[in-house]
Parts: sequence; structure tokens; C-alpha cells
Amino acid sequence: MSLVPGMASLLLFSTLSVLFVFFPVWCKQEETSFVQRAGTIFAGRQYNSTLVVSNGGDFGSWTWPEMCPEGFYAIGFSLRVEENQVGMDDTALNGIRLFCSRPTDRSILYTVESHTGLFGEWTQTLWCPSGTLKSFQLRVEAPQGLFGDDTSANNIRFRCSSNPVIEGMGWTWGEYGNWSEECKGEGICGIETKQEPYQAGLDDTSLNDVRFFCCA
Repeated sequence: MSLVPGMASLLLFSTLSVLFVFFPVWCKQEETSFVQRAGTIFAGRQYNSTLVVSNGGDFGSWTWPEMCPEGFYAIGFSLRVEENQVGMDDTALNGIRLFCSRPTDRSILYTVESHTGLFGEWTQTLWCPSGTLKSFQLRVEAPQGLFGDDTSANNIRFRCSSNPVIEGMGWTWGEYGNWSEECKGEGICGIETKQEPYQAGLDDTSLNDVRFFCCA
């Protein structure tokens, strides 16, 4: 189908207009909010369920939980990802940082991330347009054998309570497993990671698995 004169310009203008409307909602929330690291300060917060998946990596151990403050829930996330090492040792996904807010007020944000690996940079933050993070799916590369390069967890997807699925900016090695169950309460309110310690020149995988806590 050929475009009539002026139609191409009109389509481009319409596309850019849509991007302009939605870009601040998805990508710029933290620029208009006060952001504070929560760490383990609120680790004693009570939760009503734990979200897990069955395809997590085999290496490392569970570390420590970090929880959003009371009344706060995860509404967005960022990933720490190491760039492709091109034949050297890849670790891919090293960390997951959750951004927590009150359900109806995003002016104050807290971050929680549990233990994070040593490699890579934090990606752009991705946000639920409304609502909270409610379930997740993990992309994991299977063990590569004696002479292969293991990376384990590579990427993650979340489903928001308002229904959109948000995929992180990780790598594409491996496959996504099944979705976790969905939070029965307000949403995800905490995180705990399974990390392999630094292997000092041997094959590093860094983040292998993650579980999230749900609060009413």
C-alpha cells in the first residue's frame, strides 16, 4: 500500500506524540520523586506469602531479605547487568533493584535489592503505569558443562496488578520458565537473592535465583 502525500509525516507525528505521552510514566518516575535506600532497615516487616519459580540456577546460596517500609509496595525495578564479554567470562544478570512506593502516592520511593553481584551497570528503571508488581518470570541459562561459560539468571519479567508485563533489559541466553503465583495481597514488598560468591578468576555466574515477598 502506498502512502498518499503527507501521510508518512502524519504517522510519524502521531507515533512521536504517543511516545511523548507515555515516556514520562514508564521511564522518568524517579526524577520527580525522593528516592531513599531502604536496605535491611525494614527486614522485620511481616509478609503473607512468597513468590518463587522452579527454574532458578544451581550455584550459590540464599543471602538476606530486604523489605519495603510498611505501607509501601514495589512499583518498578532496575537490573544490574554485565555487558557481553565476547568470549571471556560472562555473568549477565547481577542484581535486581525494586522501587517501592505507597499505592496512591509515588512522591517518596525506597529501594531494596538484597545481595548484588560485582559486575555490570544498573539499567534504566521500568515502572508499572499504575498499581504494583504482582508476579514474575525468570530467564535462566542451563549449566553449560565443564568447559562452558555459565551465566545462570539472565533476565526477568514482572506482571503489574494493572496487567502490563514489563521485561527487564537483561540478556537473551537461556529460556524463561513458568510464571510464579500472583500476590494475593496488595503486591510485592520485598526481595531475597541467591548469589554465587566471586570465583576469583574461575567461572562466575553471580545472580542465580530470586524470591519475592507479598504483603497485604
